[in-house]
Amino acid sequence: MSTDVTVFGFGPVGRETTRRLLAQGVSVRVAQRHAPPDLPQGANFIACDVLDAEAVRRTTEGAQQIVVAVGFPYAGDVWRVAWPRAMTNFVSACAATRARMVFVDNLYMYGPQNAPLREDMPLVPFGVKPAVRVEATRIWMAAAEAGRIRATALRASDFYGPGVTLSHLGANAFGAIAKSKRAFLLAPPDAQRDFAYVPDVARGVVTLLDAPDDAYGHAWHLPCAPTRTPREILTLGAQALDRAPRFFALPLASLPVLGLGLPLLREMTEMRFLWDRPYRVDAQKFSSRFWSDPTPLEVGAAATARSFVDGG
Repeated sequence: MSTDVTVFGFGPVGRETTRRLLAQGVSVRVAQRHAPPDLPQGANFIACDVLDAEAVRRTTEGAQQIVVAVGFPYAGDVWRVAWPRAMTNFVSACAATRARMVFVDNLYMYGPQNAPLREDMPLVPFGVKPAVRVEATRIWMAAAEAGRIRATALRASDFYGPGVTLSHLGANAFGAIAKSKRAFLLAPPDAQRDFAYVPDVARGVVTLLDAPDDAYGHAWHLPCAPTRTPREILTLGAQALDRAPRFFALPLASLPVLGLGLPLLREMTEMRFLWDRPYRVDAQKFSSRFWSDPTPLEVGAAATARSFVDGG
């Protein structure tokens, strides 16, 4: 592992990755617009707007590797502008500084699929947000194929875990159960679905930072625990708190109508394909090369539920 890593974005994945790197004695800089109040001791902060090309280049200087774990508001109009610009800036900065890049990505670019998702599936620009992720993918992949940069993507399903509030299993789900309230779900509670535990995502990021250059130039899927439903996962968390879980879920068919008045539901309407069929991730490529022991859901759900009690 190189000794100098810059982590762009200090959300749940950036935070956990930073902690893991610091524990290994790596010099870490955290870059985003504003300094996080919980920056770990030993990490340095640098202010950076990832939509500013010169700021990204300056921030990347001196780093042997960068981790892109940034996020933008969940709105197609924002993504349409922000993601291509940000990815272009990261590519240009890596080309200028020769820093390697690990991009923490999602799985939207495959569009609706009935089979488990594999890295060799074609990119499908289905809807605004999936189309944007396709465009961002093509930007970094084209640069890697041309030999301009060394980059890879770690693609993961929806997150859950301590500190993850803005997700299907976040504050409205695990957080509600921790407060003895009904878990509110924006998707079917009994859909068969893979979820990525944030500490596992950070472990995957560090694994790729440790990997040789032949692991770059293509994407990897993060291994998940065996597929369960949101109801089953939340029940595991509730049991760890000795509580009886209660659920309320919006029917998928109601999203287009409700979205007329609620922006978040309007944004979710095009993403119904994530929930109207089993959603499984094939991570055999990663598992056969690196590791295949993701955190069991019994462990992750309990830790997540307890974190919402401890953290309020």
